[in-house]
Amino acid sequence: MPAGARFAPYAAARNLPNIVVDGAPLPSTLLNLAHWPNNQSPPAVRRDTSTATVFAWLDAADLHQSIPWVTNNHFDEDGLFGMYALTEPERALRDRDLLIAASYAGDFGVVTDRDGARLCFAIEALTDPEVSPLPADVFAEPDRVAALYRAMLESLPSLLRDFHDGWPRFGDLWALQDEHLTTSRALLADGVVTLVEHPQLDLAVVRIPPYLRRRTARRYLMDEVVVVHPFAINSATQRSRILRVQGQHYEFEYRYESWVQLASRRVPLRVRLDALAARLNQLDDSQGWVAEDPTGTVPRLHRPDGTPTAIPLDTFLLELEAALTSAPVAWDPYDWQKDGGTA
Repeated sequence: MPAGARFAPYAAARNLPNIVVDGAPLPSTLLNLAHWPNNQSPPAVRRDTSTATVFAWLDAADLHQSIPWVTNNHFDEDGLFGMYALTEPERALRDRDLLIAASYAGDFGVVTDRDGARLCFAIEALTDPEVSPLPADVFAEPDRVAALYRAMLESLPSLLRDFHDGWPRFGDLWALQDEHLTTSRALLADGVVTLVEHPQLDLAVVRIPPYLRRRTARRYLMDEVVVVHPFAINSATQRSRILRVQGQHYEFEYRYESWVQLASRRVPLRVRLDALAARLNQLDDSQGWVAEDPTGTVPRLHRPDGTPTAIPLDTFLLELEAALTSAPVAWDPYDWQKDGGTA
């Protein structure tokens, strides 16, 4: 087992021999363990999440190196769990299955273990300055990414102990999102919310009754106002393109799976949707439709002002199908030309 590395902020690591986990390597990086576009992970250990990649590397004794520092250019759950496994490998291995399951929930919204989802919900609460019990200084630091890693690498062992004890201390951190997930799964199971797959487009259409109210879910360290929790939708389908329909409100989304390099499967490449947005604005006689930057991690085609569209759903679906099958490719995680990036 390799010795545990020490965390270094990304900027400081430019002058240190380092491992970059779940991010873009630096010139000083000796080992990259990530699922990012154009990552440099050893081929034998590549997995769908960076956390799973780290554990695969820990298993591969012939690949071990003594590298004193580990870093990352952004904070999220997958980065945190991979970082923890490299700084505390023996302790992390005891919770390997939970941490890998939680990395799938945090990055992809796919729940394979309910406690993995709860761990992510707890971390989202701890990293939310509005509700976090962490010291306010953490959120006042100029380098918030580094401050969050320091705070959460210290807090994660306590969260894991609480999980083993049945969550007596930190259950309040995940309770609201967990209840939202339970309610959302019930809506899908009872057929109140329907999900229909279109395999030829790698698309899932989720239809939500207009009377259901939206509520706040927190994901990727951001609030998202939705009826159905994203974890419920993404756990119900592998399709990498999601269309949510609630009355005359339509929102299309590319899932995060199409931003990274998945090891288990290939998903269709993202295509440009700016021409589709322009076409929809013609049909709607408005300027309300916006196609977000397709190089973003979870970009959408939607009406940001929240106003309904006048376009019939059948017409919208025909326009969307035409775009998805003919528009030029906008993002290829296996041939990434953009420097830097965040996710």
